[in-house]
This record gives sequence, C-alpha cells and structure tokens, in this order.
Amino acid sequence: MEIYDENKAVQQINDALKDKGRSPYPEDEILNVIDMIWDYYEENGLLEIDDDFEAEEDEDISSELCDYIARMLKKDRDAQIKAEDIPVIVDAELAYEDSVL
Repeated sequence: MEIYDENKAVQQINDALKDKGRSPYPEDEILNVIDMIWDYYEENGLLEIDDDFEAEEDEDISSELCDYIARMLKKDRDAQIKAEDIPVIVDAELAYEDSVL
C-alpha cells in the first residue's frame, strides 16, 4: 500500500484536466481543493474505515463533493478553479485515493 502523496495527487489531477482539454492549475489551487475534500470527509465522519463501502456510494460522494467544493469556492474570492473543472478534479482525486488504497 502506497502512502497518499499530495504532489502525486496534484500531478494526477492536472494530468486529468489536460486529458479533458482543460488547462492545469497552479499547485496551490489544487491543494486548496484537496484540503476541501478532506475537510468534507472529516465533517461527515468519512475518515473512519468502512469495510462495507459500496461503489455506488463512491458516485454519491463524487456528486456531494462537487456540490460542497462549489459552495466553498464561491466563498473564496481568490480561487481560480472554474466550476466546470470541479467534477474532473474530484474524479481525479478520488481515482488517486483508490490507487493508494
């Protein structure tokens, strides 16, 4: 099992954005979104190990994360992340998490 590496997560997210024909973001912008994802996990008790986690829950999480991050980014006037890029970023981050489990 590999340890979560923020630098690798940022690279995977920016690669996913490029693959979708979108521009990559500066590292600090992506790290801000990663922090939001982990804040969401913490606020919703999702950092606890759950052996019964289902794949469809992962889809629900993706949608909920996108909504949560969109709300948080609206509050952050300095954020550069475009709303249409949020699903790509979330899906790439979730894929990275899965790769290190």
